[in-house]
Amino acid sequence: MKRSTKRKLVNAVRFVVLTFFLLLVVLPIYWMVITSFKINQEIVNAQRLTYFPQVFTLENYQSLFRMLDYGGFLRNSITITMATAICVVVLSILGGYGLARFKFKGKSAVLLFFLITQMIPGILVIIPLYVVFSKAGLVNTHFSLFVFYLITNLPFCVITMRSFFERIPYVLEEAAYVDGCSRLESLVKIILPVMFPGIVAVFVFAFIGSWNELIAGTIFLNTPDQWTIPVGLKSLIGKYSVQWGALMAGGVLALLPTAVMFIFVQKYVVEGLTSGAVKG
Repeated sequence: MKRSTKRKLVNAVRFVVLTFFLLLVVLPIYWMVITSFKINQEIVNAQRLTYFPQVFTLENYQSLFRMLDYGGFLRNSITITMATAICVVVLSILGGYGLARFKFKGKSAVLLFFLITQMIPGILVIIPLYVVFSKAGLVNTHFSLFVFYLITNLPFCVITMRSFFERIPYVLEEAAYVDGCSRLESLVKIILPVMFPGIVAVFVFAFIGSWNELIAGTIFLNTPDQWTIPVGLKSLIGKYSVQWGALMAGGVLALLPTAVMFIFVQKYVVEGLTSGAVKG
């Protein structure tokens, strides 16, 4: 087989495989979007499957806002998610810098502990935390959800940030010290601008992990005025029926903030994740 023919065959196989995985990702999103614009009769009609709305309608979006306080859910989600993502970034920078630049007793044990926490499903700590929050009077508060998101996202983000710091030459900081900068000034003025893609990657990871979470929100939050978007949309799933149209409309609206964010930061996310791959 000629070299050019072999290369074409390999490229064709790659194209087919990538197309398959692309469809796995895109088709559910496409189906959610078109379902949100279908009338209820078309959605529940199992005898005829339609791949495009036969009757285009905004009724599902109107029903969503009539049945639920979606604006309140959005406000709650943004508040909790942004607070979590910002705190995770700040603590990850401090923790990652300490693990990358300082030598201290027990450093390996700390890293091992962070790695082990990634093997434990977050759902296992929900019940113990619920007991603690219940005794402290924090159940049905946004603070309880904030604490849960913080402790579940922080270990991975610290390890990731550490790898970013280790890839930045220490001579940059030494040069800043010579110019009269303190350690904090060199971190803020010299190091952080260089590793901006890594900071964005960690922020996005924490943001998405908090924005899409459902189980903890369902357990910790009891009243509709405290619900986040995933918890609020779950209320559309009843015991005997599901409001599919409104549920799909809510899913589309919930997808928009993350989609818009990725449009603006995808370049930094890809650069950050590739340059800061976790290493031992």
